[in-house]
Amino acid sequence: MKLAIVLLGLVSVGVMVAAREPQRPKITGVAHMALFVHDMDKARAYYKDFLGYGEPFDLKNADGTLAMTFIKINDRQYLELFPEREAGTDRLNHIGVEVDDVEAMRLYLKARGVAVPDKVNKARVGNLSFTVKDPDGHGVEFVQYMPDGWMTRDKGKFLPAEAISTDMRHYGILVGGLDAALGFYRDVLGFTEIWRGSRDEKELSWVNLQVPDGQDYIEFMLYRDLPEPAKRGSQHHICLFVPDVAKALATLQPRAARVGYTAAMEPRTGINRRRQLNLFDPDGTRTELMEPTTLDGKPVPASSAPPPRR
Repeated sequence: MKLAIVLLGLVSVGVMVAAREPQRPKITGVAHMALFVHDMDKARAYYKDFLGYGEPFDLKNADGTLAMTFIKINDRQYLELFPEREAGTDRLNHIGVEVDDVEAMRLYLKARGVAVPDKVNKARVGNLSFTVKDPDGHGVEFVQYMPDGWMTRDKGKFLPAEAISTDMRHYGILVGGLDAALGFYRDVLGFTEIWRGSRDEKELSWVNLQVPDGQDYIEFMLYRDLPEPAKRGSQHHICLFVPDVAKALATLQPRAARVGYTAAMEPRTGINRRRQLNLFDPDGTRTELMEPTTLDGKPVPASSAPPPRR
């Protein structure tokens, strides 16, 4: 009887301790990818005139120069474009994920041993956010859209019918040590691995991890040797879902002539057996147009190849 009472007490204490530990708030989707660009006018021509997106607002520095601008994909997903700090460098500034409670996320990550700022930030566009570094040094911004924020204010606006897609389903980032990346995104943030792919089955090339409370995912672009900074744009990419790649190509071809887009536009079928069309902005950052289903509607088995780096 005494033993039972002791065990019951230990269980109760364990439950109380667990209840006091910060719980992970919802991570609902990929919010944005932020890029450095060399020529803002050329970048605008690509994302607005070629891909068909709107530019709802921008932010200025104190001297009136451009600090950053926003390209709207849908009411919850954007591209953030920043003037480059140095030519020939990595185009990736940071990635953003949406959460339903950013302060709860800060406290949760702090409890899990992740270095976080002392408080969340209220951005000039009205959202709450903070940024941490992932194991590969990428900035990961957690953002909560607020009722008085500009994104909420402009809901349903700046969505041209010409937009080639309204669904940024994933973005890709370079990852070296797979175990460390999984430890952060899967074990701490709660992402779920949904697929692994390989170009030749000798070495793993990609790992896809889905956000815990939505359909979006992040694609790990695995490497053995890190590409030169100016050559990372094919790996650091965004993926836009389109229902039909051939129709998307037909839409883009007359626009290409108008904006001077000269890169080859060749539809292909990826290792994942989905039709794709790769496009590149003026700085070499890839835009992957991809159909949401495989050619035959059947899933492609995940690769069992070893990663290039653990």
